[in-house]
Amino acid sequence: MKHLRILAPFLFLSLIRDQTANRDDLRPTCRRCDLHHSCNCSFGGFTHVPMVTDQALSLDLSFNNITMVTQDDLMGHSQLRALDLHGNGLAEIHPSAFDSLWSLEELDLSDNQLKFLNPKWFNKLEPLKHLNLINNPYSFLGSPSLFLGLSRLRRLMFGGPDLKELRREDLSGVTHLEELTVQANNLDRYDAGTFGDIWPLGHVTLSLHGPFLTNPALAAAMLNDVSYPETQLTLSDLRLAHNVSVQPFKDSINIIRYLSLHNVSLSDEACGFLLALLDGVPLRSLSLVGLTLTGEGRWVAANQTDLSSMDEFFASDVIILDILKFAMDSEIQYLVQHQKKLSIINSKLFLLSCYITKKMVNTLYLDVSDNLLTDLTLSYMLCDNDETLQELRVSALNLRNLPIEKMLSIYFPLGSLKVLDLSYNDLKEFVLTLPILRELHLSGNKFLRLPAGGPYHNLQTLMIQSNTLNTFSLSDLQSYRRLENLEAGHNKFVCSCGFVTFLRSQLTGSGDVKITDKHQTYVCDSPLYLQGEAVSHVSLSIIQCQPVLFVSVSCGVALLLGILVAGLLWRCHAFWFLKMTWAWLKATRSSQRRRRNRNTEESDPLLSFDAFVSYSEEDASWVENLLVPEMEEPSDSDSESPTSPLTLCLHKRDFLPGHWIMDNIMSAIERSRRTIFVLSENFVQSDWCRYELDFSHFWLFEAGGDAAILILLEPLSKDDVPKRFCKLRKLMSSTTYLEWPQDEERRPEFWRSLRNALRGDNEQEN
Repeated sequence: MKHLRILAPFLFLSLIRDQTANRDDLRPTCRRCDLHHSCNCSFGGFTHVPMVTDQALSLDLSFNNITMVTQDDLMGHSQLRALDLHGNGLAEIHPSAFDSLWSLEELDLSDNQLKFLNPKWFNKLEPLKHLNLINNPYSFLGSPSLFLGLSRLRRLMFGGPDLKELRREDLSGVTHLEELTVQANNLDRYDAGTFGDIWPLGHVTLSLHGPFLTNPALAAAMLNDVSYPETQLTLSDLRLAHNVSVQPFKDSINIIRYLSLHNVSLSDEACGFLLALLDGVPLRSLSLVGLTLTGEGRWVAANQTDLSSMDEFFASDVIILDILKFAMDSEIQYLVQHQKKLSIINSKLFLLSCYITKKMVNTLYLDVSDNLLTDLTLSYMLCDNDETLQELRVSALNLRNLPIEKMLSIYFPLGSLKVLDLSYNDLKEFVLTLPILRELHLSGNKFLRLPAGGPYHNLQTLMIQSNTLNTFSLSDLQSYRRLENLEAGHNKFVCSCGFVTFLRSQLTGSGDVKITDKHQTYVCDSPLYLQGEAVSHVSLSIIQCQPVLFVSVSCGVALLLGILVAGLLWRCHAFWFLKMTWAWLKATRSSQRRRRNRNTEESDPLLSFDAFVSYSEEDASWVENLLVPEMEEPSDSDSESPTSPLTLCLHKRDFLPGHWIMDNIMSAIERSRRTIFVLSENFVQSDWCRYELDFSHFWLFEAGGDAAILILLEPLSKDDVPKRFCKLRKLMSSTTYLEWPQDEERRPEFWRSLRNALRGDNEQEN
């Protein structure tokens, strides 16, 4: 038993270790991390928190099937700043699952199955700034407060369809927020003052469908707690069908300055009552997004509403359920006559009367984009030449080229316009004189080229994306005197050399105009082999871009290389070798022809000479007066050693006139047993001897050293012989040569040695 007690802890630790190892084996690995240590593991089908690098700064695990986060799943991620777990069906989180995330600033747990919120999750998350708990099935936030240690929290989102109560202590620890979003459509209990301690409060979004219908007092209490002149208030998911449903606004409407209603349904009665509440209040901005009008437009009770304080009115995605009965018999000019900024977008607006637009005396900004206005109805709407409008947006109206230009030039005050948005129409050309225009939006049209910049002296921003532009150049941009920003991506660019070079310089910021859209949107449409290639990645060769220059430079380089190679070949005597090779081949063919002729005649070749003599003209007197007489004349019969005469071949005497010199040399060599080179300074310098020696260099020395006899008339070393005569220089180094003695007593010995060399083994001296 004692041994078992000692072994028990070790067995327990081993079991834990095995379970941990098994747990790690079950965990998958996600390797979808970029160079900025941002790991996007969303939509990966993970059922457990995957393992990622401990250097990760951002981890997106949204839209997986992770139902539980254990104590060890996020261990070691002390550098993690953003964690996204929304959309997983997450039902269980260990109390200390986030304890190691000391640097976490953003945490998203929305759209899961968390029935209870544990304050321990956030105990160690002091740096947390953004927290999203929306759309989980919890009915209350829990006690103690979840946010006690989150003093840096600036963005908070919570609530859902099951949230039933909000108590005053629930938001303890939250001091001030930049954004607060609460989904409380089914809230039953709210302690007044729950939101009252949060200040400053930047933007508040409340979903209060149920309270507005069934508990107006609760809704009013919440509105009173978040209503400050500096706070932007957004109310969503409202169904206002009668006067009672609008009552929650009654006390707070005098404080609210910025009001937005999203996904709101209004009856005629509720709309009239709401407009009456707005009468004379200091509301500055009213925004209606996703507005559904269920009535017939009978708002007579609100005809005298004073909205003189309201500077901005924004309406988008407006739906009229019964458009055929919608009479609009009310005087609604109060909605437009004081506003400086007026927007009616995507609301199926097909006509706005000239009477109403004449009331727009203070309007500086007008946006009627994405409606059903036509060239005719738009021109009818803009019937008054008011000089106040500075920004006009009429995009996505399918307007044509000529009517819009004519309409704007005739009916509209162009002199004051600073911003003009004509994007997503059907324009092909646009030429108007707009002297103070600063922004021009032409995206989504059919422009083939940039509009001429002359009429736009002060234009600073031009947006012309998604057209059919083929190209533009520096001169096109320079035509705009003050252009600073350009967006021209998603066009049909022809990637010529000039355009690619120009645009790449602009994309790198070297030009005066800044390309503000993504560089990847500038894509080649042609030529075909570059189609789909980003212009910033295109590299065209000089052959494609500068063929004339390329040919000129290539010819120049080739000529220079030719000169250098020719000089090198000349210095290395390559031309000499080529010349002598050709001469040798030609002479060899002639020699072979002569041999064939002799063979045909069945006659033996006869040697006519004992030696062929190669010498300089400067040394002719020595050859003719000393060498020839000594070799060719017989010695006196009374001499002690009489010798028979030798026959020598001299070019002056024995070469056949009219024959090619090489044939003469080859014939003489073939008919001579030996060749005598009479070497001297004159020989080396003589062009004739060098020419003769050049040829002999190829022919004579192939037979070996015995075929040549060297006579030095004067001291001469092998270094005095040109280097190209390498075999002659080698011969001088390896063969004994005869030196002409200046002492007459030694000359008989010289002549005797020469005769012996000429006769060789054929004849011995007596």
